[in-house]
Amino acid sequence: MIILLTSVCGSERSIERKNESMKRAFTNGIILDGTKDMVPQRGKAVLTEDGIIMDIVPDNEIPGGYEKNDLGGKYILPGLINLHVHLAGSGNPKKKQSDPVRLVRLITSSSFTRSIGRKLVAGYAKTQLLSGVTTIRTVGGISDFDTYVRDKINSGKLLGPRILASNMAISVHGGHMAGSLAYEASTPEEAANYVDIIAKEKPDIIKLMITGGVLDAEKVGEPGVLRMPPELVKAACDRAHELGFKVAAHVESPEGVKVALENGVDSIEHGAKPTDEIIELFKEHNAFQVSTISPALPFAMFDRSVSHATYEQQENGKIVFDGIISLAKECLKNDIPVGLGTDT
Repeated sequence: MIILLTSVCGSERSIERKNESMKRAFTNGIILDGTKDMVPQRGKAVLTEDGIIMDIVPDNEIPGGYEKNDLGGKYILPGLINLHVHLAGSGNPKKKQSDPVRLVRLITSSSFTRSIGRKLVAGYAKTQLLSGVTTIRTVGGISDFDTYVRDKINSGKLLGPRILASNMAISVHGGHMAGSLAYEASTPEEAANYVDIIAKEKPDIIKLMITGGVLDAEKVGEPGVLRMPPELVKAACDRAHELGFKVAAHVESPEGVKVALENGVDSIEHGAKPTDEIIELFKEHNAFQVSTISPALPFAMFDRSVSHATYEQQENGKIVFDGIISLAKECLKNDIPVGLGTDT
């Protein structure tokens, strides 16, 4: 079993595989418990059993049977959770935009290239773990690579974080990531059928691409154009819910957020400037937002010589960046859950 239940800032992390039950007490550390109003705690020990935090107790009240690990005054916190990841991408700036459809066709063209692709995905998953991220949620990937790597990690054959995987997403012709990380649906029936196809790979969630994005916006001032008609969104959500899946959706415009929530989407990935109606829809449908500030900020704020973004991408990036932040603030103000993801 993989044990990496905490990330210790400034220290070497130890990862061990053992079949027997393991109890550990992490002592002499500064505890950051991740709560909203947290205060650094000293003089306490974190008790863990088989990778699960069981309790936090005073250093002098550690029960018997726990192996003590002295942290030497370093910080200790729960493993981080990255709620929005595309494991097929590194996130590094590109001087020249590549053709994702062509790249995916190449990587899935033979058993040899598919094995290379799976190793790439597994490598990025391992990087997440070694960075202190113990759980990730993938929201659009190549073929069945994400569930393949998830299952290998769960069986102990690969090192990586817990993965909630979606594999391929569902888009429309000309839609976001269509033909690369997403199938192209033309009718409600096709949208529902693609849910069935994805479900056979036993994912954890279903992902929809409802609007366009910064990279595929056609003009300045119009990122997040609605691409997927409401009836397709509803058909996909209805079928996913019938099968017991939650639905996540790429959305980067107020119109897109409204369509997504009205037709059954459970989580808005990215976001857009909210209205009172949108906030009420979040509450009505018990939905939440996953904010992706970290990839949006470079497009919006960095010099283009660093980000390699075009003028159009930067201007649209500013709109999306502002929308993500304003939605997150309004959601938090209304007790609507907000998560964080790094996108790649």
